[in-house]
Amino acid sequence: MQTTEFNASELCSRKLWQLVQNERNEVDQQQLQQAIAELASRRHYLAELSRTGKLGTNLHNN
Repeated sequence: MQTTEFNASELCSRKLWQLVQNERNEVDQQQLQQAIAELASRRHYLAELSRTGKLGTNLHNN
């Protein structure tokens, strides 16, 4: 069995946004939070994250 480690910083912003938007749950909750945090740190898709309620107050205090 091969395991793949999820590293949000290795993915492009578009792929991260696709994972965040995905309704099929291709990532677990921890990976989802990593993807959201990475997008927020890059300051990409902030309006969309905020509009969908996925941008928590703890993420944009950096």
